[in-house]
Amino acid sequence: MSDMITADLVDLDLAAATKEEAARSLARRMVALGRVTDLEGFLADVAAREAQMPTGLDGGIGIPHCRSAHVSEPTLAFGRAPGGIDFGAPDGPADLVFLIAAPSGADDAHLTILSALARRLTDTGFTTALRGTASATTAAALVRGDVEPSAVQATGPADAANGGRGESSGGEPPTSAAPAAPGGVGAAVPAGTAGHEPAVSEPAVSATSEAVATGAETSTTAKSSHRKGGDEKSRAAESELARAEAAQAETPENEAEAPRAGTAENEAVKNEAAEGGDGPGAGEPSARPFRIVAVTSCPTGIAHTYMAAEAIERAGQEAGVEVAVETQGSAGFTRLDPGVVAAADAVIFAHDVPVRDKERFAGKPVVDVGVKAGINRAAELVTEARDKAARGEVTAAARPTPVEGAGEPGEGYGTRLRKWLMSGVSYMIPFVAAGGLLIALGFAVGGYEITGAKSVADVFVWSDQSSWAALLFQIGGLAFSFLIPVLAGYIAYGMADRPGLVPGFVGGAIAITIKAGFLGGLVAGLLAGAVVLAIQKVRVPAVLRGIMPVVVIPLISSAVVGFLMFLVIGKPLASLQQALTDWLNGLSGANAVILGAVLGLMMCFDLGGPLNKVAYTFAVGGLASPTEGSLKVMAAVMAAGMVPPLAMALATTVRGRLFSKAERENGKAAWVLGASFITEGAIPFAAADPLRVIPSVMAGGAVTGALSMAFECTLRAPHGGIFVVPLIGNAFLYLLAIAAGTVISAALVILLKGLRRASGASAATAAAPDEPKVVAAV
Repeated sequence: MSDMITADLVDLDLAAATKEEAARSLARRMVALGRVTDLEGFLADVAAREAQMPTGLDGGIGIPHCRSAHVSEPTLAFGRAPGGIDFGAPDGPADLVFLIAAPSGADDAHLTILSALARRLTDTGFTTALRGTASATTAAALVRGDVEPSAVQATGPADAANGGRGESSGGEPPTSAAPAAPGGVGAAVPAGTAGHEPAVSEPAVSATSEAVATGAETSTTAKSSHRKGGDEKSRAAESELARAEAAQAETPENEAEAPRAGTAENEAVKNEAAEGGDGPGAGEPSARPFRIVAVTSCPTGIAHTYMAAEAIERAGQEAGVEVAVETQGSAGFTRLDPGVVAAADAVIFAHDVPVRDKERFAGKPVVDVGVKAGINRAAELVTEARDKAARGEVTAAARPTPVEGAGEPGEGYGTRLRKWLMSGVSYMIPFVAAGGLLIALGFAVGGYEITGAKSVADVFVWSDQSSWAALLFQIGGLAFSFLIPVLAGYIAYGMADRPGLVPGFVGGAIAITIKAGFLGGLVAGLLAGAVVLAIQKVRVPAVLRGIMPVVVIPLISSAVVGFLMFLVIGKPLASLQQALTDWLNGLSGANAVILGAVLGLMMCFDLGGPLNKVAYTFAVGGLASPTEGSLKVMAAVMAAGMVPPLAMALATTVRGRLFSKAERENGKAAWVLGASFITEGAIPFAAADPLRVIPSVMAGGAVTGALSMAFECTLRAPHGGIFVVPLIGNAFLYLLAIAAGTVISAALVILLKGLRRASGASAATAAAPDEPKVVAAV
C-alpha cells in the first residue's frame, strides 16, 4: 500500500457539509495526482455505489468507495471532518472519511490490500490514532500500516505542537523508528540502520529509548499500556499461567509429576482464557467449543465484505466461539473447507448479494442478515446463532436472499411481494429475448405460414429458405415455452431459495397445461413459495434434516401445488386469462389509445424498475399466444420504453450547457441505448434531476404509447428496438410515434432545466448587494 496513499491524499481538516462535498474534495486530490482521469465520471460512480447502500459505519466512519473506469490506479484518500458528515450510519455523522478508488480491472493483490484496511477500521486503537495525529504524513503511514497505532498515540501531542509537520521541535526531519515490539513499543534504532520502518515523530523515538533503558519494569508497563481496554480475564489467565510455570521450576523434586500437573493446569487456564470465562465448556478443558461458519459479501466487494468478517471473528473470540469466515469479495473467494462447514454448529450470512454455493450450508441453523448488520451487530448475531442451535432450528433455506427475497425485517408485505415477482421476471427476460427474437426472425425469413411447418427434426432441406425459417421459429418457440415455468419457479426461488424451484417449475408447467397463462404462472410461483416456507417451519428430527431440501420438501410441495393448480384454482385462473385475452382482442379506438398512454406512463415512470417490468411482462405475456391486440400492446410498450434515453440524448445535443460534462458524455451513449430499447440509459439523468426528468419522459412515453396504438402498429419481437423494424407492422408510423415522444420529452426537459437556471440566476442577483447605478451620457 506504499504508493496507494501519501500525505498529499490526506486532509486533516476536511471542510465539507455533505457526503457529496466530502467525496468531491478528496477526489480532487486524486485528480491532482493523476490517479483519477475524470472527476465527474468518478463521482458519478461513487454516487451510484452510495445509492446501493449507505457507506457509513458505527464509530464515526464513512467509507465511500467504488470501482470505476476513471481510476488509473488503486488509491486511498483520507479526510478528517471535525464537524462530522452524515454517511447514513445508525450512530450519527462520521468524522473519519476514507475514499477508496479501485480501477475496473484492479488485480487481486490490490483488492487484498484494500480488504486489510477495511479490517483495520474495526480496531479502535487505529481509529483513535487517526483522530489524535496532527500530521498528514503520520496519518498516511498509519493507513499504510507502516506505523503502529500505539506509537502514534504517543506522538499525537508532539505532532499538534509542531503544526502537523511531522517534524521534531528543532525542525529536523523525523527520526526513524523500528517496528513496534510485541509489547507495543518499538526498540530504538540508530539513524541509518537498515531495515527500519518509515519515519515517525522524534518524541516517539525518545519515549522508546527511555522505555528500553528503564528495563523490565518499563517493559511490563508498556505491555499493559498496549493492552489497554483488553480482556481482564485473559490477563488474569496469563498471570496464573506464569505463576504455575514458576512453581513448576521451583519444585524439581516433583519433576516426574510436575510436567503432567503443569500441563493440565495450563490447559485449564488457557481454555478459560479462550472461552472468556463463560459460554459452553467454561472451565471444562475437554468441552468442545461452539463453532460458527460465516459468509460475508457486499455489492462492491471491497470494504464492507471484509469489515463484517473482522467484526464477526472478533465477536466470536469474545464469546469463546470458533469462527471461520468466507469473504466473497471482488478478488474472488476461497471456499471454506468442507470439513469445517460440516463440523459447524451454526451459520451466519451477512450479505447484500446472493451467497455463492449456498447449498453447502443446508441443514444448519442460519442467521441471515445484510452485510451492515454483520459490522454493527456482530455480537448479537453470534448470540442469535447459538440460540437457534440450542432450539434446534434449521433455517438454511427458510428465508429468501436479501437481494431477491423478503428483505430485511420491517419491510411491508407489498415490498416483499414486489421483490418476489421481480425475481421471477428477471430470470424470465433472457428467455423472452432469445425466444421472441428467434420467432420474429423466423417470420421475417419465411413468413407467417411457417407456423404450420413440420418439425425440422423430421424434414429439413439445407438449401430451402423455408426450412431455415422453420428452424428459427421452432427453436424460438421452445425457448418461449419455458417462460411461464421459469417465471413461477424463480418467484418461488425468491421466496424460499432453492427448495422453491421444483414446486415452482411444476406449478408453471401445470399453468401451461390448463391454459392459465401468465396469471397462472404468477399464482403458481407464489403458491409454491408459500408451501415451501410452511413446510420449513415444521420442526423435524435431526436425522431427517439432511434429506429435507433434497427429498422431503420437493416431494410434498410439488404434490400440494399440483393438487391446488389442477383441482382448485386452475380453472378460475384459466377463465380469467381467457377474458383478458378477449379484452385485448377487442381493443379499438379510444380504449386502445388510453391503454397505450397508460403503458407508456408505466414504462417511463421508474426507467426499468418494478412498474416498468410490470408493463413489459404484461406485453410479453401476450406473445405466448399472439393475437392482433397483444401485438399492438407489445409495439406500444417497446416504443414508449425507447423514448427516455433518446430524449435525454437529444436534449444534451441541443442544449448541452444545461447539463454537466458527465451527463453530456452519457447523452452520447444514450442514443445507442435508446435505439436498442434499453430504458435504463436515462437513469443517470433521472438520478441527478428526478423532478424535471421523470415527468418529462413520462409525458413523451404516454404520447408515444398512445400514438402507436392509434396507428395500429404491431410487433412480434419482445426486444430489439430499431433493429427489428422489419418485423414491425406500420413501421413508418411506428418510428413517427417514437420521434414525437422523444421531441416532446426533450423539449420539456430543456424548458424545465432552463427555468431552474433562470430562477437561480434571479435569486443570485436579488441576494447580491446593490451596485451604484451609472448613468451614461447620451
